[in-house]
Amino acid sequence: MQEQVVSPPQRISQAADERWMKQALDLARRSIGLASPNPVVGCVLVKDDRVVGEGFHEYDRKDHAEIVALKQAGENARGATAYVTLEPCAHTGRTGPCANALIQAEVGRVVVATGDPNPLVNGQGSERIRNAGIPVDVGICQNEARELNDGFARHIRTGMPFVTLKAGVSLDGRIAPAPGKHAADRVAAPVMLTGEESRSDVQRLRHASDAIITGINTALNDNPQLTDRSGLPRRRPLLRVILDSALRLRLDSKLVRTAQDDLLVFCTTPKYERQKALEALGVRIEVVHGWLGASRVSMSQVLTRLGQLGIANALIEGGSQVNAVALGQNLVDKLVLYYAPIFLGSTAVPLLGSLEEWKWPVTRTTVQQFGRDVRIESYLRDPWA
Repeated sequence: MQEQVVSPPQRISQAADERWMKQALDLARRSIGLASPNPVVGCVLVKDDRVVGEGFHEYDRKDHAEIVALKQAGENARGATAYVTLEPCAHTGRTGPCANALIQAEVGRVVVATGDPNPLVNGQGSERIRNAGIPVDVGICQNEARELNDGFARHIRTGMPFVTLKAGVSLDGRIAPAPGKHAADRVAAPVMLTGEESRSDVQRLRHASDAIITGINTALNDNPQLTDRSGLPRRRPLLRVILDSALRLRLDSKLVRTAQDDLLVFCTTPKYERQKALEALGVRIEVVHGWLGASRVSMSQVLTRLGQLGIANALIEGGSQVNAVALGQNLVDKLVLYYAPIFLGSTAVPLLGSLEEWKWPVTRTTVQQFGRDVRIESYLRDPWA
């Protein structure tokens, strides 16, 4: 059932609805890192133009945002307007239906930013509340609310994670100096194309992700940690995923030295002794079939497996070959490119390796400036469509 977008009643202005919904969205952002694999949701209860209850969802605390807000409001919930960033659920999972809770609390009106992305559920929560005689309006700040839950929408509909490909790029489309040029120096101190502001935003991307993916060449050449250094709380560690067909990952690498059941290596030709050595150091190893009969790890199989592990948001921070495979096989949902004001020259590493031609419709492009860099974000696939 597809939810209808309904205009708010004349007695409440659009501006007022947007004001309170934006406050609910701010609460929902506090769910990031704490709610996955559930959606991030915020709720504000407003009565006589003041907040009487508010809340956001944290997976470990079980209560959905609406329940947190209702408990805070108590008797003041009666007659209040509930602003919810995602349609209240109408089914019983780890908790009871939030639609029922709002009805029992006798709220006066419910404003929903966006319907449930699950096509088997969409509209049922709103319909149940309407059938109880409570007005429901849907669509206020819809785009902002959906962007917060792109991963949930993609995962609940397909079982696959929402994939963002991120890269720092020079003005001539390069992501690293020429191979072999000062290689030892790059391992000790990787070249930073982008400025501090962009790197801080990358940490925000990592914090919003459940897994980060890179290839073995990047792991060997840059010796990265691939950790979430945003300083923000998260309920489960960022899963670091390495595509390493022949298990070449160094035992003394930063990745292995910091492994705490958060490093997963996919290979195609496991070497018994090497596998045992890595596993003894806390590295998880999984074997997948090669791509098209070759020894290269199949990224589509990796993403399928990550979806099975409850990964809703995956961030690719790879080299040119990983980028080319991901884009060439149409596995990427969103591009985030940070362009730095620098030229690296024709011998430097390109953004894309073997991909000769790529044509894919790009939508919803946004451009922001971060210090001296320019950030370009574009959707390649709408997970809500």
